[in-house]
Order: sequence, then structure tokens, then C-alpha cells
Amino acid sequence: MRNPLRTAIKTSSGIARQSALYAGNAFDRVFRAASLVQAGQTPFETLYSNGLVSLRHYLPLQEDAIELDGLVIPVEQTRHRTPIVIIPPLAVNMLIYDLFPQRSLVRFLRAKGFDVYLIDWGTPGREHTHYNMHTYVAELLPDYLNRVREHSGEQELSLHGWSMGGMFTLFYSALSQDQHIRNAVVLGLPIDSHASGLIGWMYQRLADVADQVRKRTGFRLHDLKPHWFHTPGWANTIGFKLSNPVGSVMGYWELIVRLGDREFVTSHATTSAFLDRMVAYPGGVIQDTVVRVWIDNQLARGEIQIGEDVARLENVNANLLAIAGQEDTLATPDAAKRVMDHVSSTDKTFRVAPGGHMGILAGSKAPRASWLELADWLAARSD
Repeated sequence: MRNPLRTAIKTSSGIARQSALYAGNAFDRVFRAASLVQAGQTPFETLYSNGLVSLRHYLPLQEDAIELDGLVIPVEQTRHRTPIVIIPPLAVNMLIYDLFPQRSLVRFLRAKGFDVYLIDWGTPGREHTHYNMHTYVAELLPDYLNRVREHSGEQELSLHGWSMGGMFTLFYSALSQDQHIRNAVVLGLPIDSHASGLIGWMYQRLADVADQVRKRTGFRLHDLKPHWFHTPGWANTIGFKLSNPVGSVMGYWELIVRLGDREFVTSHATTSAFLDRMVAYPGGVIQDTVVRVWIDNQLARGEIQIGEDVARLENVNANLLAIAGQEDTLATPDAAKRVMDHVSSTDKTFRVAPGGHMGILAGSKAPRASWLELADWLAARSD
């Protein structure tokens, strides 16, 4: 026969333990969030820095195998000949490429036998607000790619660019006509920005207004000083979250519901460390992007003005893998697939993967949905 008093004591004890767990997790998430963050654990060395932009080289892994989304990936001891250079977009911090030990793109690529470099654009301040597309594509990027070549001893490179990093990848290849870019991987890259669903419709309306203003007044946004377009990091954080407001709110609601799940709380803190620490956009880059990519939609015609020069996508002949996010509202598949119409690559592949703009790079589905294919695709073209 059950003892009611003993049952009541056990129930009370269980509730007390659960309450303590909830309280401890809540305290850590609010006041000790940094201690929960799992990102940025893959070791690297900084090969060079100009005070703002730095070049990372990820060191060989010491493990015999790594875990990736429940899979055990053996660490390959034989290195592929062609190094891969990750070219991030601006505004993000580099945690996105090394988000979790079990979901780290740089760790995974290292395990698959690639020599991995990453260009960290740093944190631009007001003194960098004049930096524009030409600064990054025609000045900084050539310099840092040459440093990769000097360090690796290899002339041929693979480039990996997500979002604006994909723009930098294609613009550099088109403008420089560098014949030693062997492979190019671009993710979430809008070529026809006016085809990006509702956002694309808004760009079209902006284009109509801009066209009328130009005809009647001769005024152009490039007539203004770049510092008027400088966008601080906090504004980029808000803008990124507003691209999926429902998802942002539901993320915090789920945190409350699952506050007793320590693993989930840790995951939420890690993801937030990336989203809440975005950095500034230099005004010149915003100016170029708003006018030439969004409003004028120059890329839909297969070219874009970079400073006084014109980068033509027909000059891109590297092996190309382009990936679009099925739920991406910033660069929809319709906007991204137009890259296939313009590049001269004979070996080119377009894929649509599950996920939004961030999800196709580092979301929970990315390892199985695209990373494994990416590694196989690169391996076949890197020796």
C-alpha cells in the first residue's frame, strides 16, 4: 500500500529540484551567458593583420574523428592540394563559421582534409566609413589571397562565400579574371534582387522612385557622403532579426518553455552570441549595395560597377557550386539561380537546400543538407 506522506514528500522534492534547475538555467542565461557559449573553439593562428582585417589559418585537428550532427567523421590525414579560403560577409562576426563543436564548418572542412583559411574583416569604425565595394574586392581581397598563396605554397585556390561574401567571391573573380581560382562556392547570393519575393517587389518600387528622382532632379545616392550610410552593429542585429520576426520571437518563447533543458539553453546562448554581436557596415559598402545590387539590380544583367570599373560575371570560369535556401527571404532561389545564366563556368551546379539565409550556412540541417555534398564536390576538384 502506497504511503501518501512519502509520495507527497517525493513529489515536493521533485518539484523543488526542477524549480532549482529552472532557476539556475535562467540565471546563467541572463547573467552568465558567456560561460554557456560553445562557439569559436577550433584552434587557428593569425597569419597577418593590418589592424582591421586579419587572415586566419585553422590548425590541423588533433582528434582521429569528429562528431557532426550525430555522425562520426574520420579526420583525413591526407591533405587536398587546393586550399579553401572562406570569405565572410560584412556585419557578421566569425562565430558563425565555428558555431558549435558538433556543427562547425571550419572544423568539418579541416576533418575532410582541406587546408582552411578565413579572412576576418574585423569591426569597422567610423574611420572606415569610406570603404566601399572597390576597397574590399579590388584592394583588400587580392592582398589577402596573395598571402594565402605565399603561406600555402599553392597558386590555385577554392573560395567559399556566403551572402555578401558570395558577392565578393564573384566580383573578385570577374574583375581580376584570376585564372587560379579553381573552385567557387557561393551561398545565399541574390543575382536578380528584384526576384526575391516580397522584398524584391519592394526593391522594384524603390527603383521606380529612384528613377523618377534621377530624371527630375539629377540626384543620385552616390552624391551623398558615405558616412550618412554607416550602419552600426546594433542596427544590423535588429535588421537581421526583423527579416524573420516570428522566428525571433518564437526562439525566446521556446527558451522559456524549455528552460529546464540545459543543452537547449546552452544552444540558445551560443546562437544569440552570434546574432547579438553583429558589427558595423561601412557607409560606402551600403551605398554601393543599395544602389547597384538592390535598386538598379545590375547583377541581373550580368555585371556590376565596382568603383570606376565594371565586373562582368561572364569572366567567371571557376568550377561553381551555388546553393540557395528554400526558405530564404533575402535571396530566394529565384533570385539566386540567375547566376547560372551569366557565369562562363563549364562545371557549374545549382542546389536548393532547406533553411533560411543563415540556416543554409550554419543551421541544424546544414551539415546533412549541404556540408557533406560540399566536401565531396570540393574533394573531386581540389587535387
